[in-house]
Amino acid sequence: MTEKKDVTFEEAMKDLENIVEKLEEGDVPLEEAISFYKEGMKLSKLCHDKLSHVEAEMEQILKENGELESFQVQEDEA
Repeated sequence: MTEKKDVTFEEAMKDLENIVEKLEEGDVPLEEAISFYKEGMKLSKLCHDKLSHVEAEMEQILKENGELESFQVQEDEA
């Protein structure tokens, strides 16, 4: 895999999905499974960090007059 900073969110998610598929097959030797798990955790953190960064950017939206307004995403209550 390329340098982590150069990986897009979509690439990281695809790599993470591939790791999950390999681990779900169950035919992976223990040492290799641990390596996949570690890489998956790094990718998961990378995705989380990228999403957090985007969320922080989205918390401020420009009003029509150019002033910044705080913006909160409303989550559905389940």
